[in-house]
Amino acid sequence: MNRRTLAALLLGLCSSWAWAQDCELDRPVMFAGLDYDSARLHNAIARHIIEEGYGCRTDAIPGSVIPLLTGMSRGDIDVNMEIWQNNVAEAWAKALEAGQVKALSVNYPDAVQGWYVPRFVVEGDPERGIEPMAPELRAVSDLPRYKDLFRDPEEPDKGRFYNCILGWQCEVLNTKKLKVYGLDDDYTNFRPGTGAALAAAIASAYKRGQPILAYYWSPTWVMGAYDLVMLKEPAFNQQDWEALQNQEDPEVAVAYPQVEVIVGVNSDFAQQAPQ
Repeated sequence: MNRRTLAALLLGLCSSWAWAQDCELDRPVMFAGLDYDSARLHNAIARHIIEEGYGCRTDAIPGSVIPLLTGMSRGDIDVNMEIWQNNVAEAWAKALEAGQVKALSVNYPDAVQGWYVPRFVVEGDPERGIEPMAPELRAVSDLPRYKDLFRDPEEPDKGRFYNCILGWQCEVLNTKKLKVYGLDDDYTNFRPGTGAALAAAIASAYKRGQPILAYYWSPTWVMGAYDLVMLKEPAFNQQDWEALQNQEDPEVAVAYPQVEVIVGVNSDFAQQAPQ
């Protein structure tokens, strides 16, 4: 962002604060309190603008992806700052068709997600005195050869895969992928309870120069702080992706698609508070 763009943005924000008006609602604007850092950041920014610029009170209901989306459909929640459309395709489409929710704007257009290892696992890190541990590791299909490298301390005859957060749709998809890729006999399916726990596991392993195999997504602070390499999966195609999502026991799996993450709102809220 250049100086002129930043100045224009600040001028616009200051102008909106300067004419802060009475809130259109006689209750707090309720946000989806998603349990991961980027959503917390977006909530904090949006809540500040709504409170200071529009004179409204705000609050947030904590929870995970699907329950909060359901809550927004019912009207318990007004705003969800991160709808990962491909991850919740069926639930989001159903709510849209019923007229319960609206897509308000794009948060970011090119989010990615996948299975990662630290770059030093593949390439080493001379500055830290780390030799390559798995120089031929490129794809999920290579992982059976490296289960000892990613050994699970609780089941040492298997490797450990750090899945997505328990209860998220990506955790369900990754569990299916483990089976389709034939990795469930070689790797334990370790499901962290929170986003903070998953981030802490990656950070701890990286700082100690230890190997770790984990799901993660971007843009996030974790991907900015640590140099991670995404393992290749079969190329995304819509037909196989839908089968992976919708079938209980799919026969194929593919890479996650690039996702347009949007801001969603409850339809009644949009009518009650158009400004």
